[in-house]
Amino acid sequence: MTDTPARLLNLLSLLQTPREWPGSELAERLEVSARTIRRDIDRLRELGYPVEASRGAAGGYRLVAGAAMPPLLLDDEEAVAIAVGLRTAAAQTVEGIDEASVRALAKLEQVLPSRLRYRVGALGNATVTVPGGGPVVDPAQLTVFAAAIANNETVRFRYRAGDDTESRRLVEPHRLVATGRRWYLVAYDAGRKDWRTFRADRVRDAVATGGRVTPRQPPAADMAAWVIERMYSLLPSYQATITVALPIEQARARLGAQFGDLEPLDERSCRLRSTADTLEWLAFRLLSLGCAFTVHEPPELITHLRDLATRAAAAIPAIPAEETTV
Repeated sequence: MTDTPARLLNLLSLLQTPREWPGSELAERLEVSARTIRRDIDRLRELGYPVEASRGAAGGYRLVAGAAMPPLLLDDEEAVAIAVGLRTAAAQTVEGIDEASVRALAKLEQVLPSRLRYRVGALGNATVTVPGGGPVVDPAQLTVFAAAIANNETVRFRYRAGDDTESRRLVEPHRLVATGRRWYLVAYDAGRKDWRTFRADRVRDAVATGGRVTPRQPPAADMAAWVIERMYSLLPSYQATITVALPIEQARARLGAQFGDLEPLDERSCRLRSTADTLEWLAFRLLSLGCAFTVHEPPELITHLRDLATRAAAAIPAIPAEETTV
């Protein structure tokens, strides 16, 4: 390859792969001599690219982090992937990331070739991103946790629980889990001697201590599934028993097999036993049956239905007296 600018770009593209490249392998790939590779490495360094060389039989070249970020070389699919990721990030719940993502996307689209700019624009016009809608998270806190996870380092922070009580925690961070609406930190709590899940938006003043720890065996292989399971396990559970004024086959058809267990009482009614996490969902399903029903338990559902009835009655305007005269 005799075209020096093109060769430098190809060399830079190889070095941006996170690995160490032996000089002989770079020379073979670019079809030049090892001496030419050394000269090209020197040119890249002069342009501000921090290329590190290691000696010995297993030595080679690799691109390391510098004081400033030099231009990146991206292939077509990488450029489109980053553009799509920036559009998605603009709707997330990390404080300030929406504005930063828009700025970065504007810079990227400015230098995209026309064929890629059209692909990114078409995808953006055809896609609607639903905003996260959750509490805003300070990105600085996420950065502290991410670095501590990579370095096996402990972190101290203040934490505000759901009942507004505050506590100070010393933890060993393991993973950050993003659910779309919220961010969670999975960590081993040194004070509680157990694994805990923390909502990142409730964390304040997170600081890495500098203390290193041996990574612990995590509580599960799939941390996202573990977080979701714990979230649901903390929700209240209501055991409901209801008499439904429908034949059992009709009730089963309207409720579906997953809503609960049905048993016949007579030809016109049946008994429903169901478990739900929210009273609102139970009330909605019962009212959507379109028939009479009697709630035996739980008492919270009875109270909730009475409240709904009161609000519904208050929303109905009074009928004028002349309209009620026969």
